[in-house]
Amino acid sequence: MRALRKTTAGPGLEMVELPEPECGPQDVRIRVLRAGICGTDLHILAWDASAQAMCDTVPFTPGHEFYGEVTEVGSAVDDVRVGDRVSGEGHVVCGTCRNCRAGRRQMCKRVRSVGVQRDGAFAEEVVVPHFNVWVHEHDGGEAVISPELGALFDPFGNAVHTTLKFPVLGEDVLITGAGPIGLMCAAVARFAGARHVAITDVAEHRLAMARAAGVDLAIDVSASRVRDAQAELGMTEGFDIGLEISGQASALQEMIENMNHGGSIALLGLPPRSFEIDWTTVITRMITLQGIYGREMYETWFAMSAMTQTSPALRDRILATVTDVLPATQSERAYEIARSGSGGKVLLDWTRFD
Repeated sequence: MRALRKTTAGPGLEMVELPEPECGPQDVRIRVLRAGICGTDLHILAWDASAQAMCDTVPFTPGHEFYGEVTEVGSAVDDVRVGDRVSGEGHVVCGTCRNCRAGRRQMCKRVRSVGVQRDGAFAEEVVVPHFNVWVHEHDGGEAVISPELGALFDPFGNAVHTTLKFPVLGEDVLITGAGPIGLMCAAVARFAGARHVAITDVAEHRLAMARAAGVDLAIDVSASRVRDAQAELGMTEGFDIGLEISGQASALQEMIENMNHGGSIALLGLPPRSFEIDWTTVITRMITLQGIYGREMYETWFAMSAMTQTSPALRDRILATVTDVLPATQSERAYEIARSGSGGKVLLDWTRFD
């Protein structure tokens, strides 16, 4: 099979031929149809300090955002069947640490990530434990979940986990960063009944996508301030809920300045460096800060499925974050688009090699 592979401990990826992966008794083998490029994959391509800290085995195949069709199930698997259309939870947990035993699998201390510490989905086939497989439809069905939407369930899960960490019904929500996950957060906040949804960025094309996604206000923070936006929305107090997606120091700092007393901030964006925040404001306004990593296993997945099954509008808004679907053989171009930030979500089509 063909795979886009990290062959050496250095920059770059290489399209290579590999044997088909073996399917163990607890495993499921999946024919990959679509796979998304995310920030982690950009780090792996560049082989920067972040990638070197995450990836402990070379060679390996990246790719953890994927959708495909089950082609084989292990002898001990009875909850997934050949022909199922599926996505995959990328965090493979140990099952025996304290958090796993307590049902908090997303906090496993010995987690191994698909496409980071084990072979991933930038290939024609991938093998994952059956526990990590999320079945959308049987017998090749695409009536509700298309291949493109299915490939978004990993980042969509990040957005759902972040947005729903705190109750948003009737609340004023501020999102920093209008990339694909920020746009998904806006869609989820609107679906969940937020009163006002405001989003910040510095790229006009992303702010335009946010307006199309139904936000009340898209703020170009290179030209205006969040405090002015509150007045424009008719808000007399600060934001109730903050969703920090950008990883930028200035974004979190300005968010804290504009939070209501007793407000809550969910932090998904990974900052490139350490920075100071105004702890006096955090403490005296009794602001809650909550780190978010991945998805809750598997409560987030149930929430995602329920929302997408019942809301065509939400499905459309999530799918609208995809701007490019390229054949797998055009991976260099796909990475270029993803790295430049000139579009939205970029997917590789592993059924096309033209």
